[in-house]
Amino acid sequence: MKLQSRNKVEAAFSMASMTDMVFLLLIFFMLTSSFVTPSGLPVNLPSSKTSTIEVQKVSVTVTQDLQYYVNDKRVTRGTLEGMLKSNLGGPNGVVVLHIDKSVPTEELVYVAGIATALEAKVSIATKPK
Repeated sequence: MKLQSRNKVEAAFSMASMTDMVFLLLIFFMLTSSFVTPSGLPVNLPSSKTSTIEVQKVSVTVTQDLQYYVNDKRVTRGTLEGMLKSNLGGPNGVVVLHIDKSVPTEELVYVAGIATALEAKVSIATKPK
């Protein structure tokens, strides 16, 4: 006489809830990683007490040896205004200046003047103290 249990225990584990959690974490990290876009050029930024995060549309970098870059593409001083105009696409844009702290203030004023003439908001990138 063989006695068998009517209730069988299934040894399988449901992975549905774990895959949902991994999917939600993936979406979270993808969204938050796009908010911070660091400049890929080696620039020694000045430091400040307060620092705010700006969503940058156009990044202008001036290196220590006075080379100009718009969104990591090298431009000359003469073609800077044309590149800014084409990248902004109209007024009310945001230009973030990544300027080395050893660069003369005259270069900062030059680039900021071009961006202001194009009716863009100008922000200077700094590193926190």
